[in-house]
Amino acid sequence: MTARRKPAAPFYAVGVLWLLGGLFLPLYSYTAIALMAAVSAGVFLLVNGICQGGGAAAGPAEAEKKEEAPQKPKPEPSTGNPELDKAIKDGKLALDEMKRLDDNIADPGVSTAIVRLGQVSEKIFQAVKDDPAKLPQIRQFMNYYLPTTLKLLNAYDRMSGAGVSGENIDGTKTKVEDMLKTIVKAFEKQLDALYGSDALDISADIQVMETLLAREGLTEPEMKADPVQEDGTDIRLEL
Repeated sequence: MTARRKPAAPFYAVGVLWLLGGLFLPLYSYTAIALMAAVSAGVFLLVNGICQGGGAAAGPAEAEKKEEAPQKPKPEPSTGNPELDKAIKDGKLALDEMKRLDDNIADPGVSTAIVRLGQVSEKIFQAVKDDPAKLPQIRQFMNYYLPTTLKLLNAYDRMSGAGVSGENIDGTKTKVEDMLKTIVKAFEKQLDALYGSDALDISADIQVMETLLAREGLTEPEMKADPVQEDGTDIRLEL
């Protein structure tokens, strides 16, 4: 704990008071000296109280050391869709929890899985945010798969911090480690499924364009080779 710096203003005030007293009072008499001492004490207490109350007691160096209050993160702007807003909010909380668990868990394999889950989950939330029509596709993901995954990781974190080895702890941790491989693949498939309709639309657009280009004669006809001549030295290409 650092000592509080005393304000200098009260001492200056008392000094000025004695200078003025020397001009107007006979300071060689005991009465004048006693009067000045009493007045000086009152002036000192008065000025000191003003300085402390007004914040003058803290010097520039001390003021710089005061820690600024941490700023609260700004909430996500509303999308106008309450269900989508809740999904985005819950998704952010889940990502923050994954980062916390990654910091706590020392096992490199589990840590790698958590990082991958966070990356895929973030892309899932972004895909739904970009296209809210995909929101119904992740309801099961949000209501069960994601919270259950966090539950398993929290259990692994608690057991890792227990500081002991035993049949129950080691067996459960092994099961979670094995399950994480399946969960990562499931999250990746969930992300891929969100682009299923997009893939169908693109395939249909490509097929229609290919048909129209061929009908209008805007595509190059395929080149084919004549059968090889008997001498095997001449190959002709015809359109």
